[in-house]
Amino acid sequence: MPDSQKDFYKKFLGKKGERLAAEEIKKSGYKLIKRNYVTPYGEADLVFQRGDEFVFAEVKTRTNNAFGEPREAVGFKKQEKYRRIAEFYFADKGGADEARVSFAVAEVTPDGVNVIYNAF
Repeated sequence: MPDSQKDFYKKFLGKKGERLAAEEIKKSGYKLIKRNYVTPYGEADLVFQRGDEFVFAEVKTRTNNAFGEPREAVGFKKQEKYRRIAEFYFADKGGADEARVSFAVAEVTPDGVNVIYNAF
């Protein structure tokens, strides 16, 4: 069954949000190293690096706050998933003895982009 128009719109909106979030995070001096990084544990929207620091970012794009703030959609299960994704990333790269890891949530709304660093 082909994707519905609504599904297409949601994918388009999500990709646009990821692009806007990436641009905003780059302004803080981070280099985008992976987009839609897929692992056996799930997918990280964006992975950045600045020096020895790596940031795994979940992007939440909303057209309104009818269902709450975007950050509220990143609950415990999503946080655990991101921790496993980060562990897999470094295991796949041969370890990260000197790397610092943090997790961010990028909220993309009609008002703009709000990046919450060290979100969990």
